[in-house]
Amino acid sequence: MIPEERLAQILDRFEYVEAKMSSGTGDIAALGREYSELRPVVDQVRAYRRLKSDIAEAETMLRDPDMRELAEEELPALREALPEAEHALQLALLPRDKADARPAVLEIRPGTGGEEAALFAGDLLRMYMRYSEARGWRFEIIEEQDTELGGIKEVIARIEGENVFARLKFESGVHRVQRVPATESGGRIHTSAATVAVLPEAEEVDVHIDPNDIRIDTMRSSGAGGQHVNTTDSAVRITHMPSGIVVTSSEKSQHRNREIAMNVLRARLFDMQRQKADSERSADRKAQVGTGDRSERIRTYNFPQGRMTDHRINLTLYKLDQILQGDLDEVIDALTADAQATLLAEMAG
Repeated sequence: MIPEERLAQILDRFEYVEAKMSSGTGDIAALGREYSELRPVVDQVRAYRRLKSDIAEAETMLRDPDMRELAEEELPALREALPEAEHALQLALLPRDKADARPAVLEIRPGTGGEEAALFAGDLLRMYMRYSEARGWRFEIIEEQDTELGGIKEVIARIEGENVFARLKFESGVHRVQRVPATESGGRIHTSAATVAVLPEAEEVDVHIDPNDIRIDTMRSSGAGGQHVNTTDSAVRITHMPSGIVVTSSEKSQHRNREIAMNVLRARLFDMQRQKADSERSADRKAQVGTGDRSERIRTYNFPQGRMTDHRINLTLYKLDQILQGDLDEVIDALTADAQATLLAEMAG
């Protein structure tokens, strides 16, 4: 049962924010963000209250001989709808990850498996590009190093759009592929892997970077097959000495490269902070999804069987072609539902 007092507090706060925005007073940007966060919760609160009111009204009608028949017709459907409305409201009331609405920094690197791993990293990149395109997100590659055979040594991209990090945060981890490599003439199935990291984009207020802690080097861009090469020393490498993080950006503008590299560095440091906080919070428990462990094998893409298995939630789908074409919603929805169920169980406990 959800306390009525809590629902009243949410509605009062929403009406206050709405009034402040209408009057044009206060921090309009901050009020707008809070309004956007509260609106879906308020919609669920109102729907839940309306249903409870309809049930109470129908129960009152039972005592009226003239209305009893109508009430007996309506009540079963109303009561049947109540658990679903209560569950939807509980989900809306779950604490939100403040980073959910942020753009994301996506990093993909080949793991074990040599050139086949690099080719698989390229497959994963195209999968996320197609998924982003289907959702209307902006996908910008900010650093890419290719191999001679068309694979990827490393790629970093920035993705911007509605709820990007919320949808992609469970993609972090080791993705494993089982298939006959294009480079293999014997027809034997190989297993190789690539690592995916999805980081929320950080703002300057999130992470303080002391200028004395970083070293900035400029160098000539280079890439396999002559890609990304230019004649000026415009590529920028930033080393954050306390953490050992190194970020490179190879666009044509040195000024833009500094900006990009600093953004990626900030995202990585912010991610480290978040992972540390998560580890401290979950020292006494192990969440099923979203532990952020980059070394965890999360998914297998098996080409001979045409299947994808997500090991965290034991989900197997026999639609590998569609998934690699960016049809990821079914997987992401299942992971999100599992994470929500875990949170609900923790709150109930």
